[in-house]
Amino acid sequence: MEEIQITPLTIFIIIAVIAVIYVLKGFKIIPQSETRVVERLGRYDRTLKSGINYMLPIIDRAREVVQRDEIIYADGSKSVRMHRTSRIDLREQVYDFPKQSVITKDNVTTTINALLYFQITDPVKSVYEIDNLPNAIEKLTQTTLRNVVGELELDETLTSRDIINSKLRSVLDDATNKWGVKVNRVELQDITPPESVRRTMELQMQAERERRAKVLEAEGQKEAMILKSEGEKQSQINQAEAEKQTQILKAQGEADARVLGATAEAEAIQKVADAIAKSKTDPATYMLLMKYVETLKEIGAGEQAKTVFLPYEASNLVGALGSLTELLDKNKR
Repeated sequence: MEEIQITPLTIFIIIAVIAVIYVLKGFKIIPQSETRVVERLGRYDRTLKSGINYMLPIIDRAREVVQRDEIIYADGSKSVRMHRTSRIDLREQVYDFPKQSVITKDNVTTTINALLYFQITDPVKSVYEIDNLPNAIEKLTQTTLRNVVGELELDETLTSRDIINSKLRSVLDDATNKWGVKVNRVELQDITPPESVRRTMELQMQAERERRAKVLEAEGQKEAMILKSEGEKQSQINQAEAEKQTQILKAQGEADARVLGATAEAEAIQKVADAIAKSKTDPATYMLLMKYVETLKEIGAGEQAKTVFLPYEASNLVGALGSLTELLDKNKR
């Protein structure tokens, strides 16, 4: 059997290969928005940045942390898996915590599901200040949620989500600050009261809707009656105003007619007076003649008056009246 001779060149090649492997093994490529916490001989040394970094094999070691992964299956179901890794994600992360039962101030057990949005701002604190960061955040969120909801009644819990979210975020942000974590916001997905309470609330909501409908109907009837009375009032006002204007116009017409009649009568009297003055007739005789003529008209207008007897003296009056009429006709011409 032939012996293998190890020459110095062979030893050099072996050492060179081992050195190359050692050197190449120390190169680490860190993706964007990720980092590693490096320990040298068990003590913190540095935090790696994204890009190409170098770690001394055996001497340098990336510290492992617990990471929470949520697995979603094809049927929509979810499961949570905890594992250890040296990778530290610096992006904003969301934890969908399972539903938990909380008791409100009025002793109603309610099931609440919360979402937590947070971001690691200090990788060193997240590694050395807490052992299991995902579990710690989950438990802290659950206990804080119980405390906040325990100060509110059920109705306030259902209608004050923004207030609950704000309180949760403030408390969690203060508590996780020493862990190098920034809690950006907390959202309550579902608030589910017991079935009996839900039925009672549905009955209350139905009664409230019916009450509002009746109130709206009553208000509508009230408005309709008000509008109707206003319309009747305005109609009566307009009618009274029209009657008033009618009476005013009628009175003005009668007054104008009387004025015109009086003017015409005055002109007629003036003409008669002038004629009487020219004919040298006694005015009393003229007036007596006029009354006599009117009386004759009334006598002749009766249905029973077929024959009218006149006294002998009436012929003289009629003759005087004729002469006076001729004189008035001349004056008109």
